[in-house]
Amino acid sequence: MWNPRQRRLKPLACGMEELRRRRREREAALRKARREQQLVSKRLLREDAQEEIGGEAAATTLGEAEVQQLLRLAQWGTDEKEREKALVSLRHGLQHPETQQTFIRLESSMRTLVGLLTSNRALLQLEAARCLHELSHSEQSTVAEACLPATSYLLTYLSGHSSDFIELCLYTLGNLIVESEAVRRQLLPQGIIPALAACIQLYFCWQLYPGLHSPEAHAAIDATWPKAEPWGGCGVCLVPSLHHLQVNNALLITHGALSTLGLLLLDLAGAVQRTEDAGLELLICPVIRCLSNLLTDVPVEAVGGQMELIDERVMAALFILLQFFLQKQPSLLPEGLWLLNNLTANSPTFCTSLLSLDLIEPLLQLVPLSNVVSVLVLTVLCNVAEKGPAYCQHLWPGPLLPCLLNTLALSDTEVVGQSLELLQLLFLYQPEAAQDFLQQSGLQALERHQEEAQLQDRVHALWQTALHG
Repeated sequence: MWNPRQRRLKPLACGMEELRRRRREREAALRKARREQQLVSKRLLREDAQEEIGGEAAATTLGEAEVQQLLRLAQWGTDEKEREKALVSLRHGLQHPETQQTFIRLESSMRTLVGLLTSNRALLQLEAARCLHELSHSEQSTVAEACLPATSYLLTYLSGHSSDFIELCLYTLGNLIVESEAVRRQLLPQGIIPALAACIQLYFCWQLYPGLHSPEAHAAIDATWPKAEPWGGCGVCLVPSLHHLQVNNALLITHGALSTLGLLLLDLAGAVQRTEDAGLELLICPVIRCLSNLLTDVPVEAVGGQMELIDERVMAALFILLQFFLQKQPSLLPEGLWLLNNLTANSPTFCTSLLSLDLIEPLLQLVPLSNVVSVLVLTVLCNVAEKGPAYCQHLWPGPLLPCLLNTLALSDTEVVGQSLELLQLLFLYQPEAAQDFLQQSGLQALERHQEEAQLQDRVHALWQTALHG
């Protein structure tokens, strides 16, 4: 059996403040990276049935002559069915980067497509919009910029009556915004912010890139953001856009975004208890993401007066929604846990609520679901333990000890590493925890990872803390 006392131990270099500093820096970097990854990701809408109809065409790259022929048929075909079929074939071809480049090089190709988009034929309009959507998914900014002539029309159609068409236009605009600064500069004076504020779709603009850091953008938001009431009846319509309409978090907080989102979180928690509507997650997820992103840049304690709901109600509502996700949409659990992480990272108030409501055990029950969930739960518990001895006393031992012994038996290095970090915090603030841990097979649990390159330092630091604590 491995004996830590037989090894040459370096002086304890990772004291309480140093450990806290490292955690804060690492967690801040992780939150920023997660937020940026969400904000620049693209969405692609495709109908499976349509792709099956396309058959081999869906896998074909089109040459210049073929693109020209399809555009001619789409514009001048003998009947609407032939014109629609030509656009479907073009759309399939535009799934390939080579065809996209061929398309934008052809003179008048975009003008033709915009003409079809603005025609009075609904089916042709829809297929033209789908072609633009394929172009918007390109990773080349030149392709996005070639779509500039279509953006004003896409904005206009946001006030239409077809929910499917509105959704397609929104996703297309979102993808274009992500890829090109030129598109962002053009959409602002065209009225993108008022258009989104008036939009009634729950899905709308998941991808609105927060790169509009200009005085004009701030003025536009300042002019359109409701101030008298916290969004009143249009709150449900505005929230899904906020996930990407975070031009300036401080500006949004100044206009009451935190308190309004907190109120909406409470309303949604009540709604999931009253209805079996399976579509509620389409609104819950954007609300949670908005709150998470705001809290990434602005610590809760720094805006205490702005958020009127820093109490147990927010924590209780969030756990109701976590239970809803567990039953209806388990894949969304990480979203709720990420918000819980951001709430507890800098706020003793929320950590206190977590303990006073006896929510540690329900939280630990989520650990076996997946490695991703395990890491997030353990990170939240690290946030609590970091707040000091009084918080650690509520955590240990209880159900946490057997839980940590189980997670240390896993092979996932991220889960094990987060478990070791939580143990180190507990050992620092509550030295008797080290003795409890070793008496409950803790030594054997650590021996499993002593030779793993990614975990050696953490195992060694934990032993130092246990022996010197």
